[in-house]
Amino acid sequence: MSQAFLAPVDPARLPRHVAIIMDGNGRWARQHRVRVAMGHRAGTEALRDIIRNSSDIGIQALSLYAFSTENWSRPQAEVEALMQLMLDFFRSEIDELDRKGVRITILGDRDGLPAAQRETLEQAQRRTRQNAGLRLNIAINYGGRAELARAARLIAQDVASGALDVHDVDEQALESRLYTAGLPQVDLLIRTSGEMRLSNFLLYQCAYAEFVFPQVLWPDFTLRDYHECLAQYQSRSRRFGGREA
Repeated sequence: MSQAFLAPVDPARLPRHVAIIMDGNGRWARQHRVRVAMGHRAGTEALRDIIRNSSDIGIQALSLYAFSTENWSRPQAEVEALMQLMLDFFRSEIDELDRKGVRITILGDRDGLPAAQRETLEQAQRRTRQNAGLRLNIAINYGGRAELARAARLIAQDVASGALDVHDVDEQALESRLYTAGLPQVDLLIRTSGEMRLSNFLLYQCAYAEFVFPQVLWPDFTLRDYHECLAQYQSRSRRFGGREA
């Protein structure tokens, strides 16, 4: 899409970390009278442009909610289609992502994934771990509450072993044990389809995020929509609990 059709965005005031809940694939499929799997595949096509553009304009981190711990309860055919999409996406995109310097991190419990998906994700993470460009974080088999419980267990283990003094248990100790350790907190959270909830995504990291809820379904989410969300973010005053001068 021509830059002339995109909302004006100040490159000096970009959010460091954008998180996206890619919602609406199922409704898109119903509207187009196709199988839900086709809605998810259409959503993958929309994703490519967003990743490329985030890398090109200088976003530091982009976190995507791909598959939650609750999504296992969906019909088996849909779950199988989503698992296959993971394989297809990484196999088709990994060369370009690596070439652009994108560093991939998987957020979530990889042990709960099928072997083929787990190996593909781990290979992508190993291959790109030295890259210095966009931090692309993909939440798969992820739940925000489970992430916090995992961090608490890690802290408890370190206290029990003597590696951490109980008086040193603070926000930094917790943050260093989250899947997102080392990343900036989320500045902007986008959820497509008009739904207005976090759905257990990055609960700690979104403490001071700005939320934008475009009505468009995820497969129809374009670069124009993305830049409108970025422009909305830049129009807001972020006070972090304080007051403007």
